[in-house]
Amino acid sequence: MANLKEVRNRIVSVSSTQQITKAMKMVSAAKLKRATNAIVQLRPYANKLRDILAQVSASVEGSDSPYTQDRVPNKVLVVVITSNRGLAGAFNANAIKTANNLIADKYADQFAKGDVSIVAIGKRGQEFFARRNFNVIGNNNELFNNLDFANVSKVTEFIMNEFKEGNIDRVEVVYNQFRNAAVQILTAEQLLPLLPEEKTNDVAELDYIIEPSKEKIIEELIPKAIKIQLFKAVLDSNASEHGARMTAMDKATENAGDLIKALKLSYNQARQAAITTELTEIVSGAAALSNS
Repeated sequence: MANLKEVRNRIVSVSSTQQITKAMKMVSAAKLKRATNAIVQLRPYANKLRDILAQVSASVEGSDSPYTQDRVPNKVLVVVITSNRGLAGAFNANAIKTANNLIADKYADQFAKGDVSIVAIGKRGQEFFARRNFNVIGNNNELFNNLDFANVSKVTEFIMNEFKEGNIDRVEVVYNQFRNAAVQILTAEQLLPLLPEEKTNDVAELDYIIEPSKEKIIEELIPKAIKIQLFKAVLDSNASEHGARMTAMDKATENAGDLIKALKLSYNQARQAAITTELTEIVSGAAALSNS
């Protein structure tokens, strides 16, 4: 009976775990809805702002903006966007791996000289790079507690100021781009310097009426575009996190159900074997008494 008790206790334990994973799936599904709405609403604005900036910049000879100065990348900053919590499958691990690969493939010389710094948005990335003695700047783990444009802009303004002062020559952002609950695309893109997009013949050139001047508009648009770009990356990562966690918890709940079925089958087989053994002992005892 000890074996039956162990199986019964394990069934109770797995059932309890299944309830937790099911609840976490439902919570992530609710949060995913809000996060998806936020990124879907921002994308058209961000894309249109980028298009306007590209069109206007193309008609201006050169740019005096400090954020468009393409320098030799002697000092590099990598912004890694992860989450504060785990239980999201390979969401955090993949983002960290992509950042490591980016540094190893593109900025190996700078890393060897100690000229690669990290700005981690999310506790998982913060802890990973801090444990490995990277130069981690600041702590942005509380950002997801009140995720809005103003809070993200504070991080962006710090990065922009470091670039403007010449303390950083290149800024890269690594994050999970949201497609749907089951698909997140790992993305590494350059944040600074802001380089103009290449003109193509397929894109019609629009005639904007600009006041007070193109130069003034570009001066205002460039910082705004940089802030919007990082904010979009954070919203993408936030939606991707909830999608990944919902998918992971759904799979965990399904696996727990399969395990419970297997345990119940094992329990019934052990119980049936115990009953058969007892019946055999009773019959054997009755036969012995009748013979005597």
